Amino acid sequence: MPVPGPGYSITVRLEAPPSASAAGDLTTAVGRVGGVLTAFDVVESHADAIVVDITANVLSADHAEDITSELDSLPGVHVRKVSDRTFLMHLGGKLEVSPKVNLRNRDDLSRAYTPGVARVCQAIAANPEDARRLTIKRNTVAVVTDGSAVLGLGNIGPAAALPVMEGKAALFKKFAGVDAWPVCLDTQDTEEIIRTVRALAPVYAGINLEDIAAPRCFEIEARLREQLDIPVFHDDQHGTAIVVVAALRNALRVVRKPIENCKIVVSGVGAAGSAIIRLLLRKSPGDIVAVDIDGVVHPGREDMDDNLRWVAEHTNRDKATGTLHDALVGADVFIGVSAPNLFGAEQVATMADDAVVFALANPDPEIDPLEAQQHAAVVATGRSDYPNQINNVLAFPGVFRGLLDAHAHHIDDEMLLAAANAIADVVDDRLNASFIVPSVFDAAVAPAVAEAVRAAARREEVASTA
Repeated sequence: MPVPGPGYSITVRLEAPPSASAAGDLTTAVGRVGGVLTAFDVVESHADAIVVDITANVLSADHAEDITSELDSLPGVHVRKVSDRTFLMHLGGKLEVSPKVNLRNRDDLSRAYTPGVARVCQAIAANPEDARRLTIKRNTVAVVTDGSAVLGLGNIGPAAALPVMEGKAALFKKFAGVDAWPVCLDTQDTEEIIRTVRALAPVYAGINLEDIAAPRCFEIEARLREQLDIPVFHDDQHGTAIVVVAALRNALRVVRKPIENCKIVVSGVGAAGSAIIRLLLRKSPGDIVAVDIDGVVHPGREDMDDNLRWVAEHTNRDKATGTLHDALVGADVFIGVSAPNLFGAEQVATMADDAVVFALANPDPEIDPLEAQQHAAVVATGRSDYPNQINNVLAFPGVFRGLLDAHAHHIDDEMLLAAANAIADVVDDRLNASFIVPSVFDAAVAPAVAEAVRAAARREEVASTA
């Protein structure tokens, strides 16, 4: 049963009688209709009434209305206002531009702007690489989307995608000190997206592609990597893959299984699933069986796109066919990046002993985690209300911090694997079945990932010049 969480939180301001039982009556009313009380504040007190702010987590707009009505129905209680705390956080957006230099007088202005700035412009014209040293380029990433595959919302367009991209930029700054900016493009044409990002690239030291639908995202990323001299990273692919590989390394340590002996089933062969498969193949697993809406991916299937054909050629050692339920039989690991409620405890029971289940579909996973725990030894989800949350925030801030510090011109699998190993290593001796990845708020994560990526990038630079 869903539990109210902070993603839908309301604050109800109301008047109530100043009786000794008022607080108990109000809090009981919230609980009676399933709200989770998180704060109770008396903001005004008078001889004949008190004014109270009640903050509660709810499930939906209808649930919020139920709570409000229940409070308003109490004797002597009058609801003044109901505020949605999520919308309040987004008022006016979540980002701003703040100058790093003082502009106090004419002298400051003459250096920051005309005439002094002309000398800096001429220096960059003479040596374009100086843009990394003398402009915001050195620490700035573009978060680029077309709004075609946003979270669990689908194709909602660029304007509706902007709050997500703002949030992404805020996470870059919070966890790694990277200045990121949303670039929401009003086109879903592959050629136009590539052309536009190329035209914008001089401002940025990295491109983070986000929420672009498959299979277009594969071509867009591949061609931009060929055409630009800065790293291009599709977080839905590689950020997810990094954290999954990190978590799986630790999960297999818990169950004492070498990956070389493991059969891994991956459900979902879009952007995230394909990237997970490609990065896992670098770890030489016993076998990977990919499954999509049409069943097991195998070379004999018809009507496959280029991505599916590649997956069919590089996985499914025994050329198996069938459904997800068929594929799970005897599997050591399940990794789901697909759709909710695809199987239950009875299918987990057919997996190998000490199975690992990563059910990462959001907000509702492929299997209820409580059902999975009946038979699996380690269970992870994409949710924050269960242990072992697989969250891209563990990866992308540190990855870009390392790339920017190394002045990297590209990103490759060695850097991705370095990031995954760094995340796994942060867990260290705290490892257990309920703690296979660190918290997203663990201050050690982003610096560790950044250092690992920076070192990998510099090793490759040395190798390329040797």
